[in-house]
Amino acid sequence: MVRRLKSDSRPSGFRHSQTHLRIMKIFTTENIRHIDRVTIDDEGVSSMELIHRVAEGVVNEILSRWRQSKPTMVFAGAGNNGADALIVAKLLIEAGFNPHVVLINVKGDSLSRDCRMAREELMRMGNVSMTEIVHTAHIPPLTPDHLVIDGLFGTGLRNPLEGGYMAMARYINESGATVVSIDVPSGMFGDWNTRVLARNVVHADLTIAVQFPRLAFFLSDNAELVGRWKTVDIGLSRKAIEETTTKYYLIEKDDVCRVLKRRPDFCSKADFGHALLFAGCYGMMGAAVMAARGALRAGVGKLTVHSPRCGFGVIQNSVPEALFLPDREENVISDMTPRFNYTAIGAGPGIGTNDATKGALETLIKTIKRPMVLDADALNIIARNPALIDHLTPGSILTPHSVEFDRIFGSQASAETRLLKALEVAHKYKLIIVLKGRYSATVRPDGKVFFNSTGSSAMATPGSGDVLTGIITALLAQGYKSETAATAGVYIHGLAGDIAAAEEGEYGTTAGDIAAATGKAIKSILGA
Repeated sequence: MVRRLKSDSRPSGFRHSQTHLRIMKIFTTENIRHIDRVTIDDEGVSSMELIHRVAEGVVNEILSRWRQSKPTMVFAGAGNNGADALIVAKLLIEAGFNPHVVLINVKGDSLSRDCRMAREELMRMGNVSMTEIVHTAHIPPLTPDHLVIDGLFGTGLRNPLEGGYMAMARYINESGATVVSIDVPSGMFGDWNTRVLARNVVHADLTIAVQFPRLAFFLSDNAELVGRWKTVDIGLSRKAIEETTTKYYLIEKDDVCRVLKRRPDFCSKADFGHALLFAGCYGMMGAAVMAARGALRAGVGKLTVHSPRCGFGVIQNSVPEALFLPDREENVISDMTPRFNYTAIGAGPGIGTNDATKGALETLIKTIKRPMVLDADALNIIARNPALIDHLTPGSILTPHSVEFDRIFGSQASAETRLLKALEVAHKYKLIIVLKGRYSATVRPDGKVFFNSTGSSAMATPGSGDVLTGIITALLAQGYKSETAATAGVYIHGLAGDIAAAEEGEYGTTAGDIAAATGKAIKSILGA
């Protein structure tokens, strides 16, 4: 009988408390090796015990999804990932499955010590269906009906797959079988994969990571390889987890709850800042509306929207809570000189790239000596004059999607190189860069990256980014530091998208729905 792990499979060391905030760490492969060693050396836990814990977690996930009658094939490599797979096979047999095991044992002597022990433990069961590949690969046929357990290679892989291993990965992919990978899909590195070709990596439908999600899981290049992912807690040393430093984190609800301030009973709108948005032009006033609604729902005390004169009726009718400051031009913004000591400024949504607007933004960037939020057309204008980056006040927040980022900083070959470039730029210019995507990454000048855990494909809709601009600008206006405003703003925005999508679905969610749900998102975070 398989012993199920505790229902809360959050990795140890990641629980939050009211007295000490613990943001979920995303460790590098080298970090995890260190934590493994500490657990084994200092806490008296054997490597085989850890392998059993991994296998139990994997089998629990399998039992929750598939029936015992499902044809199953387990692929086990010669290392400890293979040992995990062999014990998975043993536990599956005990649970009523009838898996066929394919063990890679080149020349008959390539198994690690733990893999040999796992093989012996499995074979003691008797009548195990196994193909052991020593010289020539004769793999039984795989069909789309099969469930494949991929334990060929884990994070110990040093080089991309080649030869027979590469052929095996391709064979699994071409079979159409459902694939569960242990720790990482075989052929993929846990951190950076710039040397890897996707077709030479096992494509998992579900990846069950040991203790921690891997950095590679958060990069869009690897989405088709990882599939859905979960973590299984194997009880690695809490002390080692706490003491091991990393530059990568995953932001969750409790983290944002910790930094959001509850409003005092005695307060007025003056206590929550005055934000200025430069947004909109003829034909794109909707962007200004979305940014304004996002800012107001995020709690800014007072909001002024500076738009061309043609936007007066749009703003006053769509966002009556906002003040409207008309530009001297009818259809475009030609002047971005602040007329008041605003506590935060956001610029870009729907402003276009007219020459007059371009000149106005350049003047704003060169004269305003406070952090600003720049998005959309503000970024497109900067892309045409990259020297403006030199004039941005440290702490300014840029919120590009991948195309906007590449326009400014050069075409990037992958999400990985884009993140590395963002780290370089953020450090050099002391900026906060929000790389928008499935796990939007907030890149800070100190080299830390905070991935977001909220949001979905429902947010790939016109105006969604404008709402984010409004939210971050509102938080900045309320006195939050740039790093906090960006990180919390991204989480709130994603959660608002999730709330909206729960009502409207991934196809029907609009930016207006996201803006409308922003207040509900903050309420949910604060537990109000």
